[in-house]
Amino acid sequence: MQPKHYSRSEHLRALWPWLPLWTALALLAIFAHGPMPMYSTRTLAVAWEMWSGHHWIVPYFNGAPYSHKVPLLFWLIHAGWFVFGVNDIWPRVLEVGFGAAQLVLAATIARRLFPDRPWVAKATPWMLAALAYAFLFSLQIMYEVLLGVCVLSAMLTLTPSARRVAPRWWLFGFWIGAGLLTKGPVMLLHVAFPWLLGPLWSDYARREKARWYGFGLLAVLGGLLMLGAWLWPALELGGHAYAEKLLFKQTGGRVVDSFAHARPMWWYLQWLPVLLFPFAAWPRAWVAVASLRRPLLPGIRFLLCWLLPVLLGFSLISGKQLYYPLPEFGGAVMLIAAALALLRERHPRLAATPWLGGWAMALGGFAFGILLLALPSLAGRPPFASHWMVDLAVYSRYFGVIYLLLGLLLLLRGRGELRRIAIGGMIGTFVANALFTVALWTPYDLRQASALFAQASAEGHATASVGYPEGQFTFRARLRTPVQQLESRKDILDFAAQHPDGLVATYRQNADLMPTDLRYALLVQPFRGDWLVLWKASTLAAIRSGETPPEPAQPTRLLPSPDYWRYRSVRAH
Repeated sequence: MQPKHYSRSEHLRALWPWLPLWTALALLAIFAHGPMPMYSTRTLAVAWEMWSGHHWIVPYFNGAPYSHKVPLLFWLIHAGWFVFGVNDIWPRVLEVGFGAAQLVLAATIARRLFPDRPWVAKATPWMLAALAYAFLFSLQIMYEVLLGVCVLSAMLTLTPSARRVAPRWWLFGFWIGAGLLTKGPVMLLHVAFPWLLGPLWSDYARREKARWYGFGLLAVLGGLLMLGAWLWPALELGGHAYAEKLLFKQTGGRVVDSFAHARPMWWYLQWLPVLLFPFAAWPRAWVAVASLRRPLLPGIRFLLCWLLPVLLGFSLISGKQLYYPLPEFGGAVMLIAAALALLRERHPRLAATPWLGGWAMALGGFAFGILLLALPSLAGRPPFASHWMVDLAVYSRYFGVIYLLLGLLLLLRGRGELRRIAIGGMIGTFVANALFTVALWTPYDLRQASALFAQASAEGHATASVGYPEGQFTFRARLRTPVQQLESRKDILDFAAQHPDGLVATYRQNADLMPTDLRYALLVQPFRGDWLVLWKASTLAAIRSGETPPEPAQPTRLLPSPDYWRYRSVRAH
């Protein structure tokens, strides 16, 4: 018999179409603009180089074996290209599919872990769908979203169902192997602890320890064999340098003394409120988690055996990024949902009091809406003097009204509070992405620059870049030859001597953009926080040598338009 606090109307509201709603918003958001530099464009560049060079085993990037990633995501992209042809639509649809699969898997795991509390399974996908960071990151063509599917699938195989209490070890091994082929050995950190600590949460593991650890070990070995089936030929084909980087630097370097993304041990703790927003701003969620007491339910013990060791493990690893624990987001919201369910049973007054409701998020919505409404009057003056604020102010008023309405939605009281927060979170994040698209996408839109790279390549001219070796032009320009990396003035002069008609990309900080750039370059545009300037190699060499180059045949292409306000100060020099 279900606890009395679960009403029929709550069960009906749990049937709301969270999956179609999230999928529709994700598709609209991911196709609102092109693939994002640098994450998405780099992934597409590797997939394209593998495809165009017929490198089906070893990933390639800028003409060399790419040791940073393993190939499963690229293979899945290739599978779609075999059917639909090379495009950037399929990879984005694929990422949305991965995100939707995570919602379904999280709901299924919650149903198995808390069979006597169906509200947990109904709340979990709503909460996961509402996480702002997870939604925005799922718009990137990146590995962690697929890794999340592998991790949740592996977790699902460990959890008991109504028909079977023993894990399906062969599926556990398969998903470990898939995760290893998605992101490498870090997959073991994501999935090992619920298995290793099985007797703490599973009756079956306590009764059948020999089977639990014996078959579990075989499953892990099976997953490693899947990785080895790719690794053996990859090491042969990639060469010694590739093997050394893949086997030692990529994992060992990040664990012990990170060569990239080094952070202090406590770094993830300070970002947890951001990663778990909007629920980190919901007082009832904090009270529910804080009120958990022993004896803990088996499902909660499972989640703690999963989440806490992974958080500790990532904290101990030197290299840290916000998206590394993305596969655990489903478990985190599941824990909050379970805590809320217990709060409703054990402390119904706390579960219903408006003082623990969505007022904090409502105030945040009002504050953000008012800020957007006022931004046109504030932009250009400290602390809103940056060019980002000035560009944002052009459209901010229209979006400010939406956040005021979302604030009103979150102030509503009564049943369905969690779903109001979830819907408000999804819409608020979607609207933020829309505001970014209309106001701030220009510094990330490399279509015209990529067209110049494609033209240079088609005409047989060499291409080069001074800085930012991230493959941001490779896929859209369909480059088949590497972009040479230039570091010094001598490199530029030597390149121009060999390839006077070559194309060179340079990057300048805001204060460094000069009138000569606007006069002699082929193209100038904002790029992230800097400027992208494309040159004919001989012209750039002349300027770097202190000479005056000949006047270009065509005026410099200034993006987003010649009268863009940031060019005024440059012309005034």
